[in-house]
Order: sequence, then structure tokens, then C-alpha cells
Amino acid sequence: MCLAIPGRIDSVDGDDPLFRQARVAFGGVTRTVSLACTPEAGPGDYVLVHAGIAIATLDEAAAERTLAALREIPAHDPPAPEGP
Repeated sequence: MCLAIPGRIDSVDGDDPLFRQARVAFGGVTRTVSLACTPEAGPGDYVLVHAGIAIATLDEAAAERTLAALREIPAHDPPAPEGP
């Protein structure tokens, strides 16, 4: 199963469509992401990011709905291993 996370583009570097990169904010965490698959994306846009690549653009409402749904997933803490 694959998971893509929405984030907001803060800035874009580069002019070549195959090598453009963006700084994308994910709720307090910022990462560098390839824009090779989303050449139309720019600062202020929301993108879906999978494995360091923006795979689609989406509007703010869709991004917020997705983030709200992800926040509803309960955290899972695996049990501590039993030791001797």
C-alpha cells in the first residue's frame, strides 16, 4: 500500500522541469521534493507527495480534508519486546 501526504509549497528552485525542486511544509516539517511530475506547481500550491516526489496538485480544501482524515488514524505503539 502506498501513501501520499499533502503539503504546501513554500518555495521553488530551478527552471528545468525535470529538475525543479520545492521546499514543502507538512505541518511543521519541511522537506525538499521533486516537482518533475507536477511542473505546474508553484509557491502556495498544495501537492500530494509520495517518496519525495510531488505526484499531483490539489486545492487547499482537499488537502485539509486529507490531513483531517490522517489525524483521525490512531497512533500505534508496538509492544516492547520481552527480555530475559
